[in-house]
Amino acid sequence: MNVGNKLIAYSPISNKTRCPQPTPTRFVAFFQHDADLPPPAKSLVFCYKTDLRLIFPPFSKKYETHTMIRKLLLCICMAALDVGSLTASPPKHRFIASDSSKQRVAIIAEDGSIEWEMKVGPLHDLHVLPNGNILLQTSWTQIVEVEPKSKKTVWEYNSAKQNGNEGKKIEVHAFQRLADNSTMIAESGASRLLNLNASGELISQIPLRVSKPHPHRDTRLVRQIANGNFLVCHEGDGIVKEYLPNGEIAWEYPVPLFGRPPANGHGPTGYGNQCFCALRLKNGNTLISTGNGHRVIEVTPSKEIVWQLTNDDFPGIELAWLTSLQVLPSNNIVITNCHAGEKNPQLIEVTREKKIVWTFQDFERFGNALTNSQILTTDGSAIDSQPGMDR
Repeated sequence: MNVGNKLIAYSPISNKTRCPQPTPTRFVAFFQHDADLPPPAKSLVFCYKTDLRLIFPPFSKKYETHTMIRKLLLCICMAALDVGSLTASPPKHRFIASDSSKQRVAIIAEDGSIEWEMKVGPLHDLHVLPNGNILLQTSWTQIVEVEPKSKKTVWEYNSAKQNGNEGKKIEVHAFQRLADNSTMIAESGASRLLNLNASGELISQIPLRVSKPHPHRDTRLVRQIANGNFLVCHEGDGIVKEYLPNGEIAWEYPVPLFGRPPANGHGPTGYGNQCFCALRLKNGNTLISTGNGHRVIEVTPSKEIVWQLTNDDFPGIELAWLTSLQVLPSNNIVITNCHAGEKNPQLIEVTREKKIVWTFQDFERFGNALTNSQILTTDGSAIDSQPGMDR
């Protein structure tokens, strides 16, 4: 079943789809003869259309008219139960996304056009701020706040040159504008979280506990959560840690390998527990994208997995390196599916019942390294998302 604006097919009895020349202008139900059911009942096939016509062969004489009508009405009533889900249009999203392979960060309008774009380098985090400005990185060490219309930089910080990092191997894979208007920057290599004021001056820092220090792998996304603590994805160690402001660890969760051995590679054949994003949900659980673990898991404070998405849930779609996450007001989850190849969508919106309601797949304007996204509006309504809880 394709839930786009093309053919939508449903058959309660068979898998056959017999719809000639489907177009988005009519709604047709076809019935077939079958030895076990009276005509016209074997298969109901729906095309997404605007009016309903029932096309069926002449009644067989061996069935009485009243029996035929009763069974025909039963078929129609059963089919009507699914009409709402079959005819529901996918949502229209306005969103920002980044792909370092195309050196592009862009806002895509709800009609699919590029509303705004900017050339970037390596990038693993970005935010559209409440004031409309965009907080992003132009390199592994340069963080900037940009006013979109003029593309003027209104704030910047260079981790390679400031606060004692000169000459050190440093990379930044996460940052966040905090509620007090300070800015958190996670420095891999220095293994610390910085809190900076509007002038880029150091307010405070939190040392990170990393067992395998590396400038590229100490951290992925880091988010301050509602209690003031910081959820840190330690990619190289394969663990999520919640840090108190004093650097003590309040909670941690080693991401499991689920019985599979690690395998090298960024695409669907690679495998590991190199977590990318962790969110503290309103119910107190933690939602984690496992990176090259090809799954999303929801974990309780007692470390029990109570919900997860895996490749088994989406026949025909391969999940590869799962990166940023966003929980929408509908409670649907938007997953960034990085390094999955051109046959797979880069963005997937899925319900808690594991039904896909929207995808984005564009390998012309974006490539195989789309790592970050943020939904900004849905069907014209603004999405107010809170970092650390919703994205």
